[in-house]
Amino acid sequence: MKRRLPPLLALRAFESAGRHMSFSKAAEELNVTQGAISRQIKLLEDFLHAPLFRRLTRRVELTPFGQSYLAAATAALDGIERATLQSLQEARALSVSLLPTLGVLWLMQRLGSFMTEYPSIRLQVSSSLEPVDFKHEGVDVALRVGQVPGAVYPENGSQITFRMTESWADVTAMHLWDDFITPVCSRRFLEEHGPVSTASDLTRLPLIHNLRRPDCWDAWFRANGIEECSGAGRVDVGHSFMAIIAARESRGVACVPTIEIDNLDWRDEMVQPFDLKLRSAGAYYLLCPRDKALSTEVKLFSNWLAAQYQPAQVDADIETSE
Repeated sequence: MKRRLPPLLALRAFESAGRHMSFSKAAEELNVTQGAISRQIKLLEDFLHAPLFRRLTRRVELTPFGQSYLAAATAALDGIERATLQSLQEARALSVSLLPTLGVLWLMQRLGSFMTEYPSIRLQVSSSLEPVDFKHEGVDVALRVGQVPGAVYPENGSQITFRMTESWADVTAMHLWDDFITPVCSRRFLEEHGPVSTASDLTRLPLIHNLRRPDCWDAWFRANGIEECSGAGRVDVGHSFMAIIAARESRGVACVPTIEIDNLDWRDEMVQPFDLKLRSAGAYYLLCPRDKALSTEVKLFSNWLAAQYQPAQVDADIETSE
């Protein structure tokens, strides 16, 4: 059976005005205008077919019906508030620090699916490239890219020199994805400047450089038998996502990690001219304090995060091996 319930905004306005016995104080509490409160209460009165207030010269009074309806409305909203506070207190919070580029380009848009799947876990999300300091930042897990002490990485790959954490003491690093770089450009750019079929074709094109990963182009060219290439022009940007945006705007060809473009909503606007992907000297990891690594929240989030990107298989004769 369908419920006959009043508009919630109108009910909140009435309850606040009745509690304060003032339209202006209700407006302050709900951060709206006094006129908005008056309109909402009139809407509720029309819905109920009964007056709730007597409008006097300098004040308002509840009608007898308004008094009884206020008691019912207050009890209902109090119950909803108690249930909401209990839910928030029971929700397990997880503070997550993401890489800005992955967050901006595609990962932030997907977090809603995690919260829908696990409503009992309340995410607190921030973004940073800086080394995470678990002791002082209040962060539970951090997505970072770089090198884990003791791990072996390709010597001829693009060197990822980012520091991932202030201290590795009592920190666990869960491997998520390897990093592969490759040139990308927009379809429009390729139509205007193509064809591009060999690495040497890039020597006549403007190249976009990410100053935070300054050796990407040099490493990729060396892996393809070209010792030095400056292109026909140079565009410098300060972040990887800016390099991708510049490529989308047809300002040149960028050399970027495949993970940053494969999940784009506008991936079909971009072209990867070569199948040649160079594995970098570093990878993507989810970091967390060792004592939290086995918690339910961290395990659920790490499994969910790993599933958000499934890299294509790289043929052995294309991948540059260690």
